[in-house]
Amino acid sequence: MELLESQDPEKKKLIEPSDRHKRALEKEVHDLTKKTERILTNALIIGGSLALTYFVISSLSGKKKKKKNKTANAQAVPSDGIEETAEEADHAPSLVSQIGTRVLNQATVMILEIAKEKLFEYLESRKKADENS
Repeated sequence: MELLESQDPEKKKLIEPSDRHKRALEKEVHDLTKKTERILTNALIIGGSLALTYFVISSLSGKKKKKKNKTANAQAVPSDGIEETAEEADHAPSLVSQIGTRVLNQATVMILEIAKEKLFEYLESRKKADENS
């Protein structure tokens, strides 16, 4: 087919600009794809950050705090009728230690999740290696 195209100078003149336009379009599509991937990656990172922030804030405050207040009030009134001071009745840990405990718990859950994924990957690779041999 190239032999026929090279013999006709008019076709050759038309094919060269057509190829240039084709390459330019392919380059534009490639650039657009890269930009779209970058935008989607940024959107996922921002969304993940917002979700993580929401999760942390909701786990640090919320319903559990109300339940602890009820327990503290129940401890404040002893059964023998002697009232305790507020300092004695407040056995709840400080806010900083609660935050530390929750962060530690969340980090443990995340590490266990990563370990589970890595274990699954390892088992899959072993399974594939056994099938290949």
